[in-house]
Amino acid sequence: MKVVSVGDILIDFTPIAVDDNGYPSIQANPGGDVGNFLAACSKYGAETAFIGKIGDDTFGHLLIDTLNRCNIGTSGIVLSKDYFTTLGFVTLDAQGERDFSFMHSADIHLTYDEVDLSLLEGADALHFSTVSMTAEPGRSTIKKLIEYAKSKGILISFDPNLRENLWGNLEDCREQILWAFSVSDIIKISDNEVEFLYGLSPEKGSEKILSLYNAKLVYVTCGAKGCYYFNRTVSGFIPALKGLSILDTVGAGDIFGGSALWKLLSTTNNPAQLTKAELDEIVTFATAAAGLSTTKRGGMTSVPSLEEIANTMLK
Repeated sequence: MKVVSVGDILIDFTPIAVDDNGYPSIQANPGGDVGNFLAACSKYGAETAFIGKIGDDTFGHLLIDTLNRCNIGTSGIVLSKDYFTTLGFVTLDAQGERDFSFMHSADIHLTYDEVDLSLLEGADALHFSTVSMTAEPGRSTIKKLIEYAKSKGILISFDPNLRENLWGNLEDCREQILWAFSVSDIIKISDNEVEFLYGLSPEKGSEKILSLYNAKLVYVTCGAKGCYYFNRTVSGFIPALKGLSILDTVGAGDIFGGSALWKLLSTTNNPAQLTKAELDEIVTFATAAAGLSTTKRGGMTSVPSLEEIANTMLK
């Protein structure tokens, strides 16, 4: 099993304490949506590779070290001396839910001629989001790479990972998400993203996506509530884990997506043929992985082990 992703890896600065004047003390954690996604796939045994651009700076080299420790292939990383590694500043509310501000840089400057297409040889899936599609040349690079992967019969996995403050024009954002729907086999979307696109419930939004596009499988994650799933023949809902001591929800949706893809590829490479029992098992596993990740800080480094998930699901 081989999974490749293209897009962003970055440093998340997450508050861990607040001083008397209300200013946070922050901790640097490795993250980035597609990096978190791959960390989950790799944790459970998939061969993985990341394609993207980071700064030739201290944070960039720390990220490469982290990916290596996570057994994520790093040969597809381009180091830039012109742009710094993208940084994300996270704020958390009382429930651990997060908001982001970004210093967006190197990832959106990846060009297609910098991509090592040989990394897609033998790949089962290519995953992407819109985070590195906010500007050129990153947008065109990702689109051309998706088209190339589709020509090779590789499954396309997509998570919008909507970050409204990265977009100067939200209509442009909506247009790019809808383009991604048109080329994707597996779509993982959150309830707030369904609301952003269509103003509909998760169920009605998924029905609309499946009626308009050729996607084979749609997940709609609803935070602490759980996840709806839909393919062409079955649908269902799996509740989230309860009673967790939540520290940090950063990366939980990405870890859901990576865990679900690993579990899916362990079962089949055709999402449209999954039965309700198989999808219940996939989503239960991914929901447990995402939930347990929120009890630790960070994204890439918060993926729970198979043993932790198994012990939790036995309770």
